[in-house]
Amino acid sequence: MKIKKDKGFTLVELVLVVAIMGIMSVGIMLTLNPFAQFQKANDARRKSDLAQIQRALEIYYQDHGQYPSAIAWGTSWQPYMNVVPKDPSSNKNYAYSSVGQSYFIYASLDKVLSSEQCKGASPCNTNNCGGTCNFGVSSPDQTP
Repeated sequence: MKIKKDKGFTLVELVLVVAIMGIMSVGIMLTLNPFAQFQKANDARRKSDLAQIQRALEIYYQDHGQYPSAIAWGTSWQPYMNVVPKDPSSNKNYAYSSVGQSYFIYASLDKVLSSEQCKGASPCNTNNCGGTCNFGVSSPDQTP
């Protein structure tokens, strides 16, 4: 007499595997912290935007002998930039100030390292950015 064995997994084995996979996925999500990753990505974009604007301002200065008095965020600024970038967050802005021979541009970073703090220049401690402006760039003759 032959006993026929059914091939497959038992319900207990399947439940155990699903539970282990669930625990592993929760651990991975806690380790990666997607919210912090989005904050880092936005901060990297802000720093890149400010560096790009800074290069365009230096070209503008070479052409006109002074920096512009204002910048219109999110608009075309030909021939210096196709579009002047604006903050990736809808509730924050970049802050720009100029006196002709020097300028300051500030942004509000989501995750701030101590080395990225502003040095206390005037717009840095205001809410012009939609938050605390805590990262800045300036003309070569100034310190942000």
